[in-house]
Amino acid sequence: MNDDERDDPEAALGPRLRILIQEHSDLDVAVQAIAVAPVPDMMVIARLKRKKLSLKDEIERLKDQQTPDIIA
Repeated sequence: MNDDERDDPEAALGPRLRILIQEHSDLDVAVQAIAVAPVPDMMVIARLKRKKLSLKDEIERLKDQQTPDIIA
């Protein structure tokens, strides 16, 4: 963590957000690869989809933190 990230905790959100988005994309590729197997393992697919949903929730939470609350 550099000085900017210590001074502004929101500065650390960008890199974390990019990592989560990449992980979400990687899981999508993994699910697609397993799904096209001759005998797809549905339990693994279900677990990966739950993990994707969890990542999506965290991505949305971080995006909300980056967006300032503006009361109109």
